[in-house]
Amino acid sequence: MSAYREQLTLAMDNLAADKAVRFIGYGVKIGGRALGTLKNVPDHQLVETPVAENLMVGLATGMSLARLRPLVFIERMDFILNALDAIVNHLGAARKISRGQFQPAAILRVVVGNRHKPLYTGPTHVQDFTEAIRKMVDFSVVRLTGHEQIAPAYFEAHEALHCGRSTMLVEHKDLI
Repeated sequence: MSAYREQLTLAMDNLAADKAVRFIGYGVKIGGRALGTLKNVPDHQLVETPVAENLMVGLATGMSLARLRPLVFIERMDFILNALDAIVNHLGAARKISRGQFQPAAILRVVVGNRHKPLYTGPTHVQDFTEAIRKMVDFSVVRLTGHEQIAPAYFEAHEALHCGRSTMLVEHKDLI
């Protein structure tokens, strides 16, 4: 197991210790448990969804308003484009729109597809929209390019949830 995957698994275990954290996405409970990184997370904290990224972020927004702390797992960054309405206009803007009355927050765990191992999945599965998204939202968007970044980044993202701030953490499948 790579040091990157080990650190991701440890970070997910640490988040799961917070009983209000919910892991949302396709493949979080069925078919891989988020690339194996949620293997130790109790089933009741996992919310399996269809492949519907806008729905996943919308669900997270609503769950956070109910005082849960959602983490949305999006296995391919390419498909985050389907979720931009919920990310930019709801999760990212609700605080401003409501003049601070509502402060939804989520951790968006997004994976840039693999170019090398075990096989190249093609140009529509390896796109990285990090820079574009940074220009669209007013919350942190962080690339995780080394295993030593993972624990501090997820710790900070969890702390931000307690303050009503979202964070997007961008992982790289070639490192997993």
